[in-house]
Amino acid sequence: MTAADLGTLAAEIAREAGDLARRRRSEGVALAATKSTISDIVTEADREVEQLIRERLKAERPEDGFLGEETGAERGSSGRTWVVDPIDGTVNYAYGMPGYSVSIAVVEGEPDPDRWRSIAGAVCAPALGELFTAVRDEGAWLDGKRLVVTTETPAGALLGTGFGYDPSTHDGDLATVRRAMTIARDVRRMGSAAIDLAYLAAGRLDGFFERGLKPWDFAAGVLLVEEAGGVVTRLHPAAARPMLVAGGPDVHRRLCELLADDGR
Repeated sequence: MTAADLGTLAAEIAREAGDLARRRRSEGVALAATKSTISDIVTEADREVEQLIRERLKAERPEDGFLGEETGAERGSSGRTWVVDPIDGTVNYAYGMPGYSVSIAVVEGEPDPDRWRSIAGAVCAPALGELFTAVRDEGAWLDGKRLVVTTETPAGALLGTGFGYDPSTHDGDLATVRRAMTIARDVRRMGSAAIDLAYLAAGRLDGFFERGLKPWDFAAGVLLVEEAGGVVTRLHPAAARPMLVAGGPDVHRRLCELLADDGR
C-alpha cells in the first residue's frame, strides 16, 4: 500500500469506529474500570471500539504492528505500527459531551514517538460530524478542504491545553497555564488532545501545550499539525511527563521559550 492508501484505510476505519462509538453512547455508557486514578475511566465502548479497529487492521494489514490504549502493543514484521486511541476524551464521552474522538495513525520505525516517522493519520469526531485526515507530504484535510495553521495572532494566541488525571500534578499544570497566558488571548480545555491538535491544524486554535500525553493521544494529531504547516516539539522527552508543544511557527517558538524549563 502507498502512503495515500494507508491514509484512506485509516480514515475508513476511523469513521467506522466513530460510528460504533456514537451508537454505543446513544444506548448508554457502562463504566468498565478506572486506570491511573479514579477519574481516569475506561468504558466498555473504549474496549469494543479498539477491538473493532484491531480486527479491521488485522484483516487488512496482518504484518503491521499495533499500539493501542486499551490492549497494548503488538509488534509486526513490516516495520509499520498502527497507533490507536479508540475514544480520546472518555470523560466527555461518559458525560454525554460531544468532544470525543477516534484517533488512528500509522507510523514506521520503532514504536516510540521520539523515533518513529508518521505516515498517515485520521481523527474522527463522530458527535461533531468531522473527520480530519493527513498523509505525509500530501497535506491535512477536512471535508475536501486543505488545512492550514494560523500564522498571525495580533490579539494574542488562542491556546488549547489539558490536565493530567492525577491530582498531585494539578498545581504544576496550572502554573504552566499561567506562564502560557502571557501570550494568550484565551485558553480552551476541551478534553481530547486529538481534537485539540485537529483544531490547531484547522486554524481553530493557534497553539497547544499539554504535559503527560501518551503516544496514542497525539500520534495522528501531530501529523495533522505538521502537514498543515505547524511545528510540534516534545520538551523533556525523558521526563516522567514530557510536554507536547504545537502551533504555527511563531506561536510554537514563543511557547517553547516560555515552557522550556518547565520539566516537571
